[in-house]
Amino acid sequence: MVGFDAVIVGAGIVGSACATECARAGLRVAVIEADIPGGGATAAGMGHIVAMDDSEAQFALTRSSRELWNALANSLPDDVEYVRCGTIWVAADEDEMNEVRRKQSFYQARGARVELLDARSLAEAEPNLRAGLAGGLLVPDDGVIYPPCAARFLLKEAMRRGATLLGGKRAAKLHEDGVTLEDGSFVACGAAVNACGAMASKLTPECSIQPRKGHLLITDRYPGFLQHQLVELGYLKSAHSVTSDSVAFNVQPRRTGQVLIGSSRQYGNEEAAVDQRILGAMLRRAGEYMPGIGQLSGIRVWTGFRAATPDKLPLIGRCPGRKNVWLAAGHEGLGITTSLGTARLLVDQMLGRASGISPEPYLPERAFVAHG
Repeated sequence: MVGFDAVIVGAGIVGSACATECARAGLRVAVIEADIPGGGATAAGMGHIVAMDDSEAQFALTRSSRELWNALANSLPDDVEYVRCGTIWVAADEDEMNEVRRKQSFYQARGARVELLDARSLAEAEPNLRAGLAGGLLVPDDGVIYPPCAARFLLKEAMRRGATLLGGKRAAKLHEDGVTLEDGSFVACGAAVNACGAMASKLTPECSIQPRKGHLLITDRYPGFLQHQLVELGYLKSAHSVTSDSVAFNVQPRRTGQVLIGSSRQYGNEEAAVDQRILGAMLRRAGEYMPGIGQLSGIRVWTGFRAATPDKLPLIGRCPGRKNVWLAAGHEGLGITTSLGTARLLVDQMLGRASGISPEPYLPERAFVAHG
């Protein structure tokens, strides 16, 4: 006998979004979470809501998800700290300005709002950037949120619509007809959804998801120091490196007046401890772009683990060879942005509904065929 139509394993922001979408569709849904809802990678993330153009598939999912977040903005509680601050991609020299122009053309051809900034406009928009930068690209519809509270909001919304939270429970195995918990109990369902982020491979070991470590530092409150999320053009090169540690300039304003400083990426390091070498390199990089940032007081440093796939796209859909096991994982650094879009794509597939974007690029088959 089926107890639930769907069981979501993991109450991070992706799992919570999936639970909300399932409940909104009228499904009987349960969420299994061993620890704190909105913890894990969700609590460790920067919280950007950003359209990214690394590939057509990445752009489609991030942009559609950003639209869902912006449509939800007026319903978000204050503790989610939603701010549509916009992102500026910062160009250090004329070569990088050529990349800015390419990005501008890409976004505009797809109907997304952007604004080209010359050196003077960039300095006016962000006076604390160093002098001599070439310009940048402003993406005004991007924003930031506080991820743990956003995840909890989504989970509460799912529960308001009838979802059940099985807190303090850890899933041990996914089956065609349910989920076995570590305590030996069994939760019957019609569909089991693995939304465990970097830990997803523990339940579906055939999927190609690896943890990728990152560091963040948040400062004390300095209202007015930073207005936009700022990202160097070298960020994508850093994000693509899979063989070496890397850092890139990426800072984000919080509604509190704090500044969140990133970013770093490490493969093969699964220790949660702060790596002082990486942290130092990350802060030096930030100081190269914003010299005054070194005068701010940092109040907390932490690490987290992104769920990375080989092609930088998440796995959203049915697990190959397993009719009733589904995946919603592998978002790496874009899980906050793409949580709502992921949930919509997943439930569309589960119910046989048409989607606003093609689900094909995110189907898990591609990873299973190539890597296992």
